[in-house]
Amino acid sequence: MYKNFIFSSFLFLFLFAACNTPSEQNTENAQSEMEIIPAIELDNMDTTIDPGENFFLYVNGGWIRKNPIPDDKTAYSAFNVLADKNDKALRGIIADAAADSSAAMGSIKQKLGDFYSSGMDTLNINKQGIAPLQKQFDMISQITDSEGVRKTIARLMKQGEFSLFYFFSQADKKNSGQKIATIWQAGLGLPDRDYYFNTDERTTEIRDKYVAHVSKMFSLMGDDDATAAKNAKTIMKMETRLAKASNTRLENRDPQATYNKNDLAGLNKLTPDFNWTNFFAEIGYPDVNEIDVAQPKFLKHMGTMFKTVSVADWKTFLRWNIINHYAGYLSSDFETQNFEFYNKFLSGQKTMQERWKRITQITSGALGEAIGKLYVEKYFPPAAKERMDKLVQNLKKALHKRISNLVWMSDETKKEALAKLDKMIVKIGYPDKWIDYSSMEISRESFLQNVINANSFEIKLDWDKIGKPVDRTEWGMTPQTINAYYNPSVNEIVFPAGILQPPFFNLNADDAINYGAIGVVIGHEMTHGFDDQGRQFDKEGNMRDWWTEKDSKDFVKRVQLITNQYNNFFIDDSLHVNGELTLGENIADFGGLVVAYEAYQMSLEGKEKPASIDGFTDAQRFFISYGQVWRRIVREKALKRQLKEDVHSPGRFRVNGAPFNLPEFYEAFDMITPKSKLYRTEEQRPVIW
Repeated sequence: MYKNFIFSSFLFLFLFAACNTPSEQNTENAQSEMEIIPAIELDNMDTTIDPGENFFLYVNGGWIRKNPIPDDKTAYSAFNVLADKNDKALRGIIADAAADSSAAMGSIKQKLGDFYSSGMDTLNINKQGIAPLQKQFDMISQITDSEGVRKTIARLMKQGEFSLFYFFSQADKKNSGQKIATIWQAGLGLPDRDYYFNTDERTTEIRDKYVAHVSKMFSLMGDDDATAAKNAKTIMKMETRLAKASNTRLENRDPQATYNKNDLAGLNKLTPDFNWTNFFAEIGYPDVNEIDVAQPKFLKHMGTMFKTVSVADWKTFLRWNIINHYAGYLSSDFETQNFEFYNKFLSGQKTMQERWKRITQITSGALGEAIGKLYVEKYFPPAAKERMDKLVQNLKKALHKRISNLVWMSDETKKEALAKLDKMIVKIGYPDKWIDYSSMEISRESFLQNVINANSFEIKLDWDKIGKPVDRTEWGMTPQTINAYYNPSVNEIVFPAGILQPPFFNLNADDAINYGAIGVVIGHEMTHGFDDQGRQFDKEGNMRDWWTEKDSKDFVKRVQLITNQYNNFFIDDSLHVNGELTLGENIADFGGLVVAYEAYQMSLEGKEKPASIDGFTDAQRFFISYGQVWRRIVREKALKRQLKEDVHSPGRFRVNGAPFNLPEFYEAFDMITPKSKLYRTEEQRPVIW
């Protein structure tokens, strides 16, 4: 769905994890399931391994041996286990809605039931083929000039097809109380711009397979083999041009560089061959005048393509983008071909997920807060929210203490940092007000039309915010999402109900376990407000330098130790973690551990020291709990993609990285010595927060 895609890809948000989104029916109460899950399962560990040699396997070795990657996944992790459980819960909610024959037309039950049922009706989907897209194809076929290309791009965009660039609302980085129109680079069928240029054997193979895939898709649309092959070459040529002008992922991590506020006249001057006045009128927002152009170089080159690329090639480009965007919602021939390239070849997934899982997830994305409201009523008890509230306040106190006691930071910068922390908004479980889906039309007649209607609804909901005040009560994730985030433009941390389950949050576990898991999640998101990107925003969410020059230089010097640490995590001789690309998440992991451990120790003040459980001290259980969160096995192809495309380090390095920067970790596991492989000297350990 549009909202989820924009959220995860472009809005300036910091997530806890890059994980598969939630995801059959189980009518048992989820809370009762939570109650029987042990905090630590000893057979999931491998205590024959020295924790100083590989803490990840020490904590998770047994689990990894017992859990081969399912054929329908590219990786298997604690997130996947919880996502599978969530899929069952969501399917149950949807199934109840679909079975209610008395549901009034236009009601949430009717929409949920009809959306899901239309997606499960493969007989009708296969019978319709690409017929539901005929209006779009007819629109493209009628293009006669470059103005027609621009007009068609605008019309398709209103339905969720961002073929050339993304257009959405977000808070103005330097006026965070207002929403501004934002333009972001797009147009690539491969998942990263570097795939178009790197010359190693795997990347060359990817390009060849991609051209063959595009050709096959054109053939499925009815083109003869020669025309399909020619069209595929046209697509690769045009996308390569766009890729050359695109920012790298590392460049896009710079919030200063991706903030380029312009007005309508300036935008037309930047791309004189693309009439933005007509574009905004065509999409129905003629009054747009303030626009943040995230990548001006890309937009400028895109504009030149309108006088150097033939209308025939643009029509081919638009046809490809239509079918590529909707392939996963079409008949089995398109769906299978799409899977074969993007899932099987690129990421190593062996089989598709069962259809009910796919349709459950799509339904959850389309009617996110509608199903989310039903989800929290059934699966999120008040006790969980109350305990989370207490944990968050304890973490805030701990970070306040850490900042106040910093030796390296000046009082001037401390004052600003503490003000930012004090004003940080906390959202737990679910929103206080819910999205109204009454205007979204859903029926059982066409699954694809339901998808288009859902996208159109989300786009209008988003575009209507342009030029208006930011609504700080809004959520960027649905309650059922298994993730968390920090949003610097609102200065908020958000923890959906979906992640507040074991192993992240266990109502019946001892405090050491919960501080080591959900406590670190909380600390992770708080720390994002002060990492290399988040620190560039003030307490109001405005991009403003509130650091003294000396403190800023000192910060950069200290985080370089983290960059160096992760740059030296190798998969093999040629593959390693990119310490620069993953820096923000690595800082947040480290900060999350530091703050959560501080908060846990503060919670023990005036109490007797907890007794050992399962043979582990409370301090050991804290770090073991953190390690359990990142248990993960991943296919080789998917791992290679993650190293290139993801700002998160692989789970094994999150476990073998951050803890080894804490003196308290060495105190907890005194068998780790300077001779241990992962041991870090005091000079190598950063002191930041």
